[in-house]
Amino acid sequence: MALSVFMATSLVETNECDALASDEKSGSVAPARSGEHLQTNSQIRDLLNHPAFSGYARLLLPWDDRHYDESMPLSQLGTLLPYHSHVDPEIAVQALNRMVDDASHGNTVFYNFYTETEKQAQPSKINTGLFFFRGKPGAPFAVIAPGGGFSYVASVHEGFPYAMEINKAGYNAFVLKYRVGPGGMVATRDLAAAISFIFRNAQTLGVSTQSYSLWGSSAGARMAASIGSHGVASFGGDTLPKPATVVMAYTGHSDCATEEPPTFVVVGEQDGIVSPVVMERRVAELRKAGAEVEFHRYPGLGHGFGPGNGTRAEGWIELATRFWGKQIK
Repeated sequence: MALSVFMATSLVETNECDALASDEKSGSVAPARSGEHLQTNSQIRDLLNHPAFSGYARLLLPWDDRHYDESMPLSQLGTLLPYHSHVDPEIAVQALNRMVDDASHGNTVFYNFYTETEKQAQPSKINTGLFFFRGKPGAPFAVIAPGGGFSYVASVHEGFPYAMEINKAGYNAFVLKYRVGPGGMVATRDLAAAISFIFRNAQTLGVSTQSYSLWGSSAGARMAASIGSHGVASFGGDTLPKPATVVMAYTGHSDCATEEPPTFVVVGEQDGIVSPVVMERRVAELRKAGAEVEFHRYPGLGHGFGPGNGTRAEGWIELATRFWGKQIK
């Protein structure tokens, strides 16, 4: 999609350090009273009422405007993700429990990157935030934008499990909850605002701003690739360096700039939503622009396979993390 489609007006300057303090004081991130783990037979209500997620539990789930059957077991999470396949509830619950453990140890798991004033001015911004999976202090960070066709955000499948894998290499990882409904421009503005927030609060968060990466799947990959092509400031964020690496999973995004960051690309051969041919064309354009590209096309897989556990794509996140590692200075 052309830059003009995504171009946004400048975001209101925010004081994120104040926002961090405000979150703690307001109780939006309450310390867990219990470190009890969720199970695949736990119900949606157990997640929504878990003390580790007090104040933001609903943002863990994909839909903003859906009334959930709170008796649904977490083993049926895949039914909430119509554009996705190979959803593994065990992996999703492991990633949720990683956050339970972090919260129970007193670590902040969720950050608001918009201030209360900004949320009051635009109430839809209440449906945003960053989930933080801590790696080694001072290590570079990744921001992950899950997919969902700009209708929902599949963090339980394409966000939290990715972050858990990226952490294994010691890197820090943030999973973005962005606004859905208005389309790619608004969602990409949220990503730009989130990156700006991380840069401004890097010392407090304990992350390096050198050689960061952007990861996206489907709709999220459009967002990551757009910022990789045109920069954070083009979407209302701060004037910041482009990412050192963009990781794209199964997206129809075709826009390409004259200078592109190194890019890692995956797609399934049987993708009925995004033709692998579209991604192959963009890979060719990226290489023409001089970008380093690693491309994987997995047989037998359709759209939205996420981490790919139990499929021919299993292990792709580790490959992508290594690719990013080669770009870190």
